[in-house]
Amino acid sequence: MYEHLETAENRDSLKRVVVDPVSRVEGHGKVTLLLDENNKVQQARLHIVEFRGFERFIQGRPYWELPVLVQRLCGICPVSHHLAAAKAIDQLVGIDPENLPVSADKLRRLLHFGQVMQSHALHFFHLSSPDLLFGFESDISKRSIVAVLVNYPDIGVQGVKLRKYGQEVIRMVSGKRIHGTGAIAGGMNKSLSKAERDYLLEDIDQMIDWAAGSVALIKKVHCSNLPYYDDFATIRSNYLSLTKPDGALELYHGGIRAKNERGETIMDHIDYCKYNDYIHEEVRSWTYMKFPYLLSLGQEQGWYRVGPLARVNNCDYIDTPLAEAARVEFKAHSGEAMVHSTLAFHWTRLIEVLHCAESIKQLLNDPDIMGHDLVAQGEKRYEGIGVIEAPRGTLFHHYQVDENNIVTKANLIVSTTSNNMGMNESVRQVAAEYLSGRELTEPLLNNLEVAIRAYDPCLSCATHAVGKMPLQLELVDAEGKLIDKLIKHSDGQIERDNA
Repeated sequence: MYEHLETAENRDSLKRVVVDPVSRVEGHGKVTLLLDENNKVQQARLHIVEFRGFERFIQGRPYWELPVLVQRLCGICPVSHHLAAAKAIDQLVGIDPENLPVSADKLRRLLHFGQVMQSHALHFFHLSSPDLLFGFESDISKRSIVAVLVNYPDIGVQGVKLRKYGQEVIRMVSGKRIHGTGAIAGGMNKSLSKAERDYLLEDIDQMIDWAAGSVALIKKVHCSNLPYYDDFATIRSNYLSLTKPDGALELYHGGIRAKNERGETIMDHIDYCKYNDYIHEEVRSWTYMKFPYLLSLGQEQGWYRVGPLARVNNCDYIDTPLAEAARVEFKAHSGEAMVHSTLAFHWTRLIEVLHCAESIKQLLNDPDIMGHDLVAQGEKRYEGIGVIEAPRGTLFHHYQVDENNIVTKANLIVSTTSNNMGMNESVRQVAAEYLSGRELTEPLLNNLEVAIRAYDPCLSCATHAVGKMPLQLELVDAEGKLIDKLIKHSDGQIERDNA
């Protein structure tokens, strides 16, 4: 992993510090800070510097290709795009989610629980646990899953196996761990065999135990670092997610619920096919990622956060017992209606891993997943909208087709896009609080990245392009004098060249 750090002086005598790229996230982004003569942060921004063109790529393609095609947006959460696209093209063949065959619906849910489980396990154990277990300013050699396996072997192995189990669920349902072909227009292309079901049942109780243990671990880590963990990168925001009609946590299909920072309901169980009446997107010149906002609140006040923190904040309960007990304990932690701690994304992420493991067990014991009523079809339509709770948050796929079933228009609002403003605000908060005067330090860099990693951003989903950046950072004062210089080599070593 290469990191490029650079500074430049602008005409207003502000110092510009660039952290490029942000590491241990999926995709490519950079952070810029503008500092005044006293090194006070005047501006902090997360830039997504590569262009996403997937809405254009899929125009001109027949709609039935989309569930497979859009998976290429990402190798981490392909199932989420697969299912969002499938839900949209269901409508093109005249099938609403409520009318999907029972076996197909439950197989899709099983597939999605496997996806959320493996993605959350990957992010927490492989990408974020080094920061949480060794400290944000630990030696750079400690910031990998390898270091976790050496120093905390039980935790590391459990994390690896939790992810592997989620991938096995995906493989059994869709044929492959990555980029499988399970969902089709109006249903699914296969059910589980008894042998496949029994294979997955063998380890599910162990997965539930390990998932419960991971919730206990993150609670211990979070609560042993108070009030620091409650305050780090923390911002107050609106939250948006899907919920069931009775307010329960929902990952596959529900209505849109949004709450404000005080826990007051902005909208509840809105039909997601009408999302464009409630959510608009703003474009800004300094990033390729858009800024969604709630139309009723406007661009300044209407931005919101999505993902596990939003889902656990917004729901009234979780319909699996161990995860519900963990949710109640989590909500009691802050004593407020809404938990705003950005690092609490990790806590809620692991609560969802536990919920997924419990839900997988329930479905594996349901004979409908071995049923053969898998496909339905109704009257042709020309527009379809599919919305799902991806691991990182609410994901929108919206397609229009012509009389020849060719896609003429596509719009995607990916989860990371909805968290764009939240990530920018968290970066600003950390930069203002922890920027260490004149001297640039590598631990400072990691503090900024820790704030971004809490959101588990998937930047290739939001941009989908490949780039390559140089690798150096210099800090220049208002008079143009070089104060400090850092170089990060390909092996991760930091070299300082003091002026």
